[in-house]
Amino acid sequence: MKTHAGLAAAAALALGAGAAAAPVQAKKSLTLEGARRAIAAAQAEAKRLNAPGGVIAVVDEGGSLVALERLDGTFAAGANISIGKARTAALFRRPTRVFEETIKNGRTAMVALSDFTPLQGGVPITVEGRVVGAIGVSGAASAQQDEDLALAGVKALESPATAAAAAPVTYFDREAVAAAFGSGAVLFDGGASRDFMIHASRRGAAGMAEIHMDETDVIYVQEGSATFVTGGTVTGSREIGPGEIRGTSIEGGETRRLSRGDVIIVPRGTPHWFREVQGPLTYYVVKVR
Repeated sequence: MKTHAGLAAAAALALGAGAAAAPVQAKKSLTLEGARRAIAAAQAEAKRLNAPGGVIAVVDEGGSLVALERLDGTFAAGANISIGKARTAALFRRPTRVFEETIKNGRTAMVALSDFTPLQGGVPITVEGRVVGAIGVSGAASAQQDEDLALAGVKALESPATAAAAAPVTYFDREAVAAAFGSGAVLFDGGASRDFMIHASRRGAAGMAEIHMDETDVIYVQEGSATFVTGGTVTGSREIGPGEIRGTSIEGGETRRLSRGDVIIVPRGTPHWFREVQGPLTYYVVKVR
């Protein structure tokens, strides 16, 4: 039989052990910015594949909706289906393709589960080995494409170290660069992440006034010179695509003379215009999203 002193010592040891094991565990969680980044990456992949983007939904680890993007013309049920796919992937911590295949293979009783969407296109978002949410896509060209777009969204949230290890080194020799400048072309389309693009641009005359609502332009002049206007107001403006505005000229603004070796950064949403060009003008444009 233990003495009172022995019991006290045992209690102290038990309390010490309890103090060593924290009752609350710190964990990673998905932010709204992270959800938006995943959606943007999925949309960029849809554009690269020339695929209908449909509806893209991102949920947290508990299956609650964080963000959703629904493109015009998408079928009415697309939103509920994409949310269901994302929620299923998050709560069951598996790609929804797994459940669709399981049911196809005969385990039809799984369809009786509540709040369960066993359709390909939902993928968990994992950070440091822990599921922090999921992304679901509905309305692309096929079930496989739904999943491909979702995977592109997941990839955008990989840790920098993992992403850096996975990203390939891209190299263009001088012949490829010269050929791109010869006609004015996209040198690099940004790959899977689409965080940036590189244009090998060429101009022989003045162009239209432009505004890029979603991209910052970093311009490096290789050859030639131009009169470049930034700021002010675009005249005759019209939207030619999502986030892309063009016009005939700019009223007001700041005028600069650009020539070989100059670099200028035009933040997103800023009007800019090559008003006069002494060409041919060749210049790199790094478009940063």
